Amino acid sequence: MHKPVRKAVFPVAGLGTRFLPATKAMPKEMLPVVDKPLIHYAIEEAKAAGIEQFFFVTSRAKSAIEDHFDRAFELEATLRERGKSDLAAELETELSAPGQIAYTRQQTPLGLGHAVWCARALVGDEPFAVLLADDLMIGEPPCLKEMVEAYAETGGNMVAVMEIPREQTRRYGVLDVVADTGKLVRAKGVVEKPEPAIAPSTLMIIGRYIIQPEIFTYLGEMKPGAGGEIQLTDGLDRLIADGQLFHGLRAAARRYDCGEKLGFLEATIALGLQHPDLGPELRKILSAFL
Repeated sequence: MHKPVRKAVFPVAGLGTRFLPATKAMPKEMLPVVDKPLIHYAIEEAKAAGIEQFFFVTSRAKSAIEDHFDRAFELEATLRERGKSDLAAELETELSAPGQIAYTRQQTPLGLGHAVWCARALVGDEPFAVLLADDLMIGEPPCLKEMVEAYAETGGNMVAVMEIPREQTRRYGVLDVVADTGKLVRAKGVVEKPEPAIAPSTLMIIGRYIIQPEIFTYLGEMKPGAGGEIQLTDGLDRLIADGQLFHGLRAAARRYDCGEKLGFLEATIALGLQHPDLGPELRKILSAFL
């Protein structure tokens, strides 16, 4: 019986430089896709997977994230006064229970591996999920839910993966695959941003992880790797070397790369077209420009 995945870490300390000047005073994770910020979608996905505790690794100027997941008494009161009790009730139902959310700081931008390591005291000695909000995953079943269900069978560590053109491997972490059953692959290693000629596969890691807590020991010992940062993939490689199982899941949900402007626009259009109220009119607007 594998320990259940009850906790999730959300690394949200990045500067969001690709979206300047929009992110000069607003966290990139708060950029809205139609009517919800990116981080809101990630929390919804985690809740759908049965996650009970949500840990944010933040930095300076990220208070908007904390405010978003807190009560807004004045706003709720104003909505009720104006006869919009349905909206006030919707805000209340989206709140997490007291004590479910906690925040810690990454004071120095030393990479994703370091950000995850900063959450070690919150996570403790149990498996946990990591969700990167700018990888927006939309579809059924929700990506992390599908991963948690697969993890219940496999145990070990798991990432969501997708196929990419070989020339793009230098931009991502990829798996070194030893077995492929279609939905699941088993890997003997992960390589961060390999050159296409030497990349062991074209299976790219998406920003969804289930990780065993032993990784914290390794991340605490790591020296900066690719890009001068402490890479999470290097820590995962150490777990594999220790004999822990490592799987990649080809998720059914679709990934939108909202860390890039075009990906963000694609997500906005796609979700806008799916919106029950906005979709038909948006389709007309888009048609006028095409």
